[in-house]
Amino acid sequence: MRTSPELRRKLISVAAVSVALLTAAPASVAVAQESAPSPAAVPAAQTEAAPGTTAERLIVGYKSGATEAKSNKAAAADAAAKAEKTGEDVDFQRRLGTGAALVELGADPSRASVADVVAAYQADPQVAYVVPDRLNKPTAVTPNDTEYSKQWDLFESTAGMNVPAAWDTTTGTGVTVAVIDTGYVAHSDLAANIVGGYDFISDTAVSVDGNGRDSNPADPGDWYNAGECGAGIPASNSSWHGTHVAGTIAAATNNGKGVAGIAYGAKISPVRVLGKCGGYDSDIIDAITWASGGTVSGVPANTNVAKVINMSLGGGGACSTATQSAINGAVNRGTSVVVAAGNENTNASSSSPANCNNVITVAATNRAGSRASYSNYGSVVDIAAPGGETRTTTANGILSTLNSGTKTPSTENYAYYQGTSMATPHVAGLAALMKSANSALTPAQIESAIKANARPLPGTCSGGCGAGLADAAKTVQAVKGGSSTGTTFTSTTAVAIPDNGAAIESPISVTGRTGNAPSALQVGVDITHTYRGDLVIDLVAPDGSAYRLKSAASDSADNVNTTYTVNASSEVANGTWKLRVQDTAAQDTGTLNSWKLTF
Repeated sequence: MRTSPELRRKLISVAAVSVALLTAAPASVAVAQESAPSPAAVPAAQTEAAPGTTAERLIVGYKSGATEAKSNKAAAADAAAKAEKTGEDVDFQRRLGTGAALVELGADPSRASVADVVAAYQADPQVAYVVPDRLNKPTAVTPNDTEYSKQWDLFESTAGMNVPAAWDTTTGTGVTVAVIDTGYVAHSDLAANIVGGYDFISDTAVSVDGNGRDSNPADPGDWYNAGECGAGIPASNSSWHGTHVAGTIAAATNNGKGVAGIAYGAKISPVRVLGKCGGYDSDIIDAITWASGGTVSGVPANTNVAKVINMSLGGGGACSTATQSAINGAVNRGTSVVVAAGNENTNASSSSPANCNNVITVAATNRAGSRASYSNYGSVVDIAAPGGETRTTTANGILSTLNSGTKTPSTENYAYYQGTSMATPHVAGLAALMKSANSALTPAQIESAIKANARPLPGTCSGGCGAGLADAAKTVQAVKGGSSTGTTFTSTTAVAIPDNGAAIESPISVTGRTGNAPSALQVGVDITHTYRGDLVIDLVAPDGSAYRLKSAASDSADNVNTTYTVNASSEVANGTWKLRVQDTAAQDTGTLNSWKLTF
């Protein structure tokens, strides 16, 4: 007999989290002082490569009447003449689109040698200008936010998520992320990126704002007294949890204060579902539907439809059919759903919505790149991201926007938290960056790319942390401007799955491909079954090699409707591929409705 999931959801956060609050100190800025200009003996353009310059190449512009301005042979001869005059290596390389000549200096030119060559060109009456061929670097990769240096989770080489290198490509512009959480408490480091949301809490005992559902997602505080949320549960101050999560995703950046957001060009739609003691499934289901553009009775249409949903929340039990239905609806509307694995240091298969299909389930890592001691794990985890661990020092947590109020809102501030709640918005922010870089990406393609471009955990993870540590720069680069749709081969022939019987196989013939299958072959599976934990699913390549997609497990939820990613790069693409499904226990039956391969 199945155990129903708990109606109330507890916030995924660790009770022992240290919430040491920070006061942003003014940044120290060094200002380079320019000396007063002196009269120049040569035109200003010629002084751009003045003595003291270091360069490996120079750009030389000749006057329009000069032979060297039109003849590569003449420009090469002039470079040779300058080499003979200075005793340095000077070689003509090519003509630029402007007509200027690019000349290369010696392998290790000193300042003195550059100055000699520059002087030789400057003295030539046929030369209009000579400037160094400067090496440019990406801009805006180091924000001026005063607390940015404490955000190890974004940039540290050991276990950071390599976010700054992604910002040269995209900052999330044009994407709205719905943070389904405790709502939003006003914060000046977030305000510029907040758009309309909704308060979906229908029970006034939970909402504590004096009313039910309305268009105001403000967080009034979720504090409670000892025993108020159950026998033996101690009192708790307000968490301002949704505001902390939102700051990680899209805090205003390069604004000279506070922290930087991962997708700081994106917008946040706060959707309130958690209040005193948690929140109900029914409210969360409606929030998922509305945030992704679906219709909810009695609620105005959403004018800020989200392409990414962040749910740093959860509870025990299987993924209910009702919750799965809402998630499927969101994904079918093109919205990626990113969820927390949970903080119980147990297998995430027992935590919902972490164990739902069609979600990106996120485990938490610490500053050393190992699985955080509290983080859930297991085969349902898709990816890991920084969640922090504050046992030794609060600075090893995740710093983000917060409020100093213990019960009701007070002054804004910043604080370190730890939890899979903190890891999840890292991946939601990455999904927003990806969607901004390539708007045609589907949720399945976003999940596949995040996993395919992860790097191995720098530390350890007992129990399984998915594909590894998310890498923002590598993932964004992989999807930028690339083709978001591959070639799909589908089988829609329904095949009955016998109860506790022999495996069934469904074939798909792949033709017209060249070479091998991709390293991120997508396998979409639609199975109706009354106890999916009984099922073992394999993809069988044309040569008979089998790739395990799903093992039997203690999972009492219904149906398998998801997309798996397989590294099939060693397999020839063309040929007959098969999906093999076997029911390994008695009392439940099912049907393979359809499946597909996307190359």
